[in-house]
Amino acid sequence: MASLRTLAAAKLACTLSTFQSNHEGALVERIHDVPAQGVDMVVINAGAYTHTSVAIRDALLGVGVPFVEVHVSNVHAREDFRRRSYLSDAAVGVVCGLGTYGYEAAIEFVVRHIAAIPLASSSPSSSSPSSTVERSSA
Repeated sequence: MASLRTLAAAKLACTLSTFQSNHEGALVERIHDVPAQGVDMVVINAGAYTHTSVAIRDALLGVGVPFVEVHVSNVHAREDFRRRSYLSDAAVGVVCGLGTYGYEAAIEFVVRHIAAIPLASSSPSSSSPSSTVERSSA
């Protein structure tokens, strides 16, 4: 993720923070912290929780911060149960099957999406279980 932080700071003029946990409760707590941390959007790879976690879905919807769902593998080319996401219908976008480049693509999309939102009307920046992007004030 260090290279993504460098990309975000240098090329995209934003700040990127990351969080990883294998524990659903920790992910939910981090999502709940999003509004207080001033993050504009969340990029999340919920892994297997994508297909099982109503708690993560409810947390993302509850904080009201837009998010992009990322999957390293093409979930549509895998087992049938992986084609059902509890997050996709509420996501601003979904990236899957691009390998780890999917994170870079999602972050670049987020920065462009945020740039289209006037600062005065944007929500506070947010932090995500996978990564968060904040606008630079300069």
